[in-house]
Amino acid sequence: GIYCFVRFSVYRLQYGLQIGEKRMSSTLESIKNEFNFQVDKFPLSGPDGMTTPWYGLFRSDTNKVVGRGSVTKRYVPHQTEDVLAIAEAATKVFNDNNLKVQCGFRDGHFVSFAPQDSYRRQVFGTKDNVFPRIVVRAGYDGSAFKASMGYYRDLCSNLHIPKATDLAVNVTIRHTSGLRKHMGELIQDFQLLESGWDGIAKQIQFMQQREVNLAQFLDAIYPKPEEEKDSKRALTVHKKRTESIIRRVINERNVSGRPALDNGMVVSAWEAFNAVQGFVQHDATRKQGFTGEMDRIMLASRDPAVIAAERLALAV
Repeated sequence: GIYCFVRFSVYRLQYGLQIGEKRMSSTLESIKNEFNFQVDKFPLSGPDGMTTPWYGLFRSDTNKVVGRGSVTKRYVPHQTEDVLAIAEAATKVFNDNNLKVQCGFRDGHFVSFAPQDSYRRQVFGTKDNVFPRIVVRAGYDGSAFKASMGYYRDLCSNLHIPKATDLAVNVTIRHTSGLRKHMGELIQDFQLLESGWDGIAKQIQFMQQREVNLAQFLDAIYPKPEEEKDSKRALTVHKKRTESIIRRVINERNVSGRPALDNGMVVSAWEAFNAVQGFVQHDATRKQGFTGEMDRIMLASRDPAVIAAERLALAV
């Protein structure tokens, strides 16, 4: 009983009083509610209680293991307070205390921030628009936190974090406890991301203006299986995947007001890339499943086919 009371008191001090519960913005409040747990470090034992120099990380709410390995005694796991400090820096850069956020957790915290609609860019007509998204990854793998500029495409509800050199805009945040003490550095990091949005928009326009043959584009990303060497199932999977991606292009062309897709299969590189990215994010299955929409977004951004499609769409 005493332990629970002390822990609850520390929790209120760490996540309440330091920020100010009454003054907390809706952005910080939503993140605090989503990540309403701590990551605790406990010693790991061998057979018969044998002591080891290793420690494991565990979620305080589910007791599930966090991370992909053990840590040392010196390792200090970051907490929700540090994620809130990063979020507070983002609100100050974009001058908006009520940024829209999405949260997810897979061996670390993932948070997506949506700045004001004034940052919107029109790609084609009035239907195909993109909006900036900043995604912060705070993992428990010993690496630095990473903040990346991405974009949300409202035509197909895709959220993509660019990996290609021409589009990628990233900053690293030192992995340390008590990030609130480094607020000035955090704000500078987000200012760098904000300035990168114009560059991303220009590259998107380049993809929109460049034409590609959709069939050839897909063959380059997903080589057709050879009937003599590959199984019948591989041929079926390839056929269904290709049909699904082409349907995406046809549907998006209809919604956006673009001409109907003809037998020449000529589309913009922007459409071709988004058809692959959209398929991976929304239609492809995963054996282990997804823990939520944010998890689906992050896994799609790291997918080899999506990265290859992005590079091909930007190729000169």
